[in-house]
Amino acid sequence: MLDIQLRPLKDRLFDSITPVVPLSITPLHITLLAFVCGVQSCICAASSQAALSLGLWVLNRAFDCLDGAVARHRRQASDLGGFLDLLGDFIVYSAIPIACALSSDNSGPSLWLSVAVLEASFHVNNFVLFYVAAIVEKRKALGGENNVKELTSLAMRPALIEGAESAVFFTAMLAWPQYLAQISWCMAFLVCVGIIQRNVWLAKALS
Repeated sequence: MLDIQLRPLKDRLFDSITPVVPLSITPLHITLLAFVCGVQSCICAASSQAALSLGLWVLNRAFDCLDGAVARHRRQASDLGGFLDLLGDFIVYSAIPIACALSSDNSGPSLWLSVAVLEASFHVNNFVLFYVAAIVEKRKALGGENNVKELTSLAMRPALIEGAESAVFFTAMLAWPQYLAQISWCMAFLVCVGIIQRNVWLAKALS
């Protein structure tokens, strides 16, 4: 929902950093570093090391923004880089709720149900998201109009929960794992609203 509005601010911040990144460090190196930080954040979360987990999560988000900025600055943007960036994000996003559940002292059926519903909402949302992206790319290839702004390596249809909102929810999970169930239910509901939004657009586009 806020990704488009926040994009200029993010670009100004990270574009100013790109000149100081050594040339020996490629965008793919930064993508890998972001992924490693994300995985380590999940491991720390599962071990109830909340402060360290949050620090690594912040690094993951920073490097995730920096790799694209460096790629654009050096004109090294590639489909492979975009694919690996999204793949790393989806793996880390899926692992965070599970890691937080593993660290909870109140782990039980109700907690794992909330995490399972959230993961299911991710699965459905990703299917819809990439189907929408495929339709948009197909229309562009055929020379049709495209009113979807590209925020990543794929054309995305804006919805209620996007990257910025997801980052807030995942940060809350890592900071307050004792409220994981409540956060998971809330996020799952909002993701489902976004799924409905994209489905409405898709139904109109395909009719």
